[in-house]
Amino acid sequence: MSETGGVPEIVPEFVLPPPTGAYRRLNPTTKLLIALAEALIAFGVRGWSGPVVVLAIVLASGARAGVGARLVPFLLATIPLVASILLVNTFLYPGATDRIFVLGPLAPTWTGLVFAGQATLRVIAFAMSAAVLGLTTGPDELVADLERRGMGRRTAFVLSATVRSVPRVLERVREITEAQRARGLDTEGRIWRRVRGLVPLAGPLLFGALTDVEEQTMALEARGFSAPARRAVIRTFPDSTPQRALRLLLAAGTPLVLLVSVIGMLGFLP
Repeated sequence: MSETGGVPEIVPEFVLPPPTGAYRRLNPTTKLLIALAEALIAFGVRGWSGPVVVLAIVLASGARAGVGARLVPFLLATIPLVASILLVNTFLYPGATDRIFVLGPLAPTWTGLVFAGQATLRVIAFAMSAAVLGLTTGPDELVADLERRGMGRRTAFVLSATVRSVPRVLERVREITEAQRARGLDTEGRIWRRVRGLVPLAGPLLFGALTDVEEQTMALEARGFSAPARRAVIRTFPDSTPQRALRLLLAAGTPLVLLVSVIGMLGFLP
């Protein structure tokens, strides 16, 4: 109990009111198309402009939706990939001769550094766009809305299972690690100890994943997943004419922007 109001300090999420906000109230399909457009423009528009503009929009959307602080773990998760991009391209960019300095057999170049910086921004923009979508849209909501729009049940199941698998695997890793640690396994300390701790982790994780697949398959068959009739989707989500216009604009405008960038008509942008 808290010292001030007698209310528990930790309240389960299911008893809290759902988060609100303009971005969160958007239709799930609208948010999906926004994330896809942001990812395509970040990777498809040459130079700095594409990823910088997309990253600014994503961060503004995340702040508007109230998930700005929750984007930090996703940003940290890109560090290994970003580090490899920076090192490989800065030191080993093919054909570059504008050296920054010479470090033994290695010579970082300005061309490689610029390319690595742009690639880093593209990766971060993509990761942040996917994170904002995941943090503001439940997998069930997205799949239900797509299925209501005509997506096949098998495709919907694959999409839902893929989205749900990541947090489930992370949760299972935490559970197995805590169980092994309670049995006396040393999973902390030096690197070699942590590597050794991965061996007893892999078996339960693999068999647990296979068990989950078998249980989901049996549950789906018991509920008539293979029945030929089309499922009736009961859940509906708010939609509006401006959102439909935005989806049409994204579907038509994103390929046009990519085409204009490919043929060089956006060469005046940095």
